[in-house]
Amino acid sequence: METYEKLADPVALTIFLLTLSLPILIGILTLRRTRSQSDFLIGGRAMDKLVVALSAVSSGRSSWLVLGVSGMAYVSGVGAVWAVAGYILAELFQFIFLGRPLRQATEGYDSLTLLDYFESRFADRRHLIRIIGVVIIGIFLTAYVAAQFNAGAKALSTALNVDLLLALAISGVLILVYMVMGGYIAVAYNDVVRAVIMIIGLVLFPIYGFVRIGGVRALLEVLNQLNPALIDPVSIGFGALIGFLGIGLGSPGQPHIVVRYMSVNDPARLRSAAVIGTIWNVILGWGAVFIGLLGRAVVPLAENLPEADPELVFLVLASDYFGPILYGLLIGGIFAAILSTVDSQLLVVASTVVRDLYEKVLRRRGEMSEAVKLRLSRWVVIGAGLVALIVAWTAQDLVFWLVLFAWGGLGAAFGPALILALYWKRTTRAGIAAGMITGAVVVIVWKQFLAGPTGLYELIVAFPAALFAIVGVSLLTRRARNGEV
Repeated sequence: METYEKLADPVALTIFLLTLSLPILIGILTLRRTRSQSDFLIGGRAMDKLVVALSAVSSGRSSWLVLGVSGMAYVSGVGAVWAVAGYILAELFQFIFLGRPLRQATEGYDSLTLLDYFESRFADRRHLIRIIGVVIIGIFLTAYVAAQFNAGAKALSTALNVDLLLALAISGVLILVYMVMGGYIAVAYNDVVRAVIMIIGLVLFPIYGFVRIGGVRALLEVLNQLNPALIDPVSIGFGALIGFLGIGLGSPGQPHIVVRYMSVNDPARLRSAAVIGTIWNVILGWGAVFIGLLGRAVVPLAENLPEADPELVFLVLASDYFGPILYGLLIGGIFAAILSTVDSQLLVVASTVVRDLYEKVLRRRGEMSEAVKLRLSRWVVIGAGLVALIVAWTAQDLVFWLVLFAWGGLGAAFGPALILALYWKRTTRAGIAAGMITGAVVVIVWKQFLAGPTGLYELIVAFPAALFAIVGVSLLTRRARNGEV
């Protein structure tokens, strides 16, 4: 049975629509808690550790995990697990070593954004770091949001058998309505609900698949008969393996992820959150890999998938395995999980435009009331969402490129800067600015001209380049300031 035919079942469609309506209900329930700009952007620094842990995992994985990793495992076999290992290790590092000091520092400086923190940390009265950061976020995050919108719309279009443009419109409405109402608080609690549904989709789903196929050994035997490389974890090659592991380097530089650490009510609880988040990451990551492997065993040829797209293997298996109730829940929940990164990123866009650009740079006189800040943030969310929908529609064939490009650009520009700002006292304002520019430029240049010939993911090169730029320029500027050169 085709995916859209099964969702046409009244029971499946009803469950699907109810699942999609949950975010709006949560938005209504959290509306009264969102009274200030701080509430809208970081939950008023009052979020529970469990909410922070699950929200960080849910917002960081989304379409890349559900569609991307399962599709990667379908094509590459068990070697796809290296991509999962890369981000799990990176996120564990972040929770333990970046989360607590960042939370403490941002509260001390009364910072609501990452650029707020950088400017306060380095006494940047000329707003150099903030302006550079605004440009970088504008370039890369717009591409990222558009790519996530497109991934969600693709899943919805396939599930409902509707035109992609209509699916994009539905996606936009669903997200913007609850975001405008509840802001970060609505986003975080929605992430918790999505994480629970993802457990069903990425844990119970493969377990049932193993039962259907006769166990893990039977699955490996089928894959070995298709292609022995599918069960060899190093068959992807050294370059691809390094590239997969290197994906994790981008995590410390994602503003929509690190803002979770800024929102926790007690920084001491981030270590507990690290345990919760890591366990969740491992379970969900392996689940996505197993779904891809099961899909390859059940549908050996990619041309037999909808549009010959391996990233739709989850939808195909769900349709084959489950009845209307579970199928409707899974597709609705996974679709919502796909869009979970979009809402977090739109909040970053809102904070960048309202807080970092308008309030701190363009508006130099007079204080804005919290009501005005909140209203502006909501309008920017709507505007940024509409722009991202337009980009998603006009750049449909560039989605995968946009995701990796944006992840690499943000990771290289902000990751080394955040690590050194927190842990190296000799870091200077000029060093941070140089590192941010270097990371962004190297990602763009490497992607355009050198990624193909070398086979190296641009983040692998850009991250250390930005790190060296910060260290080198910081040492030079400190010496110059001390009259040594």
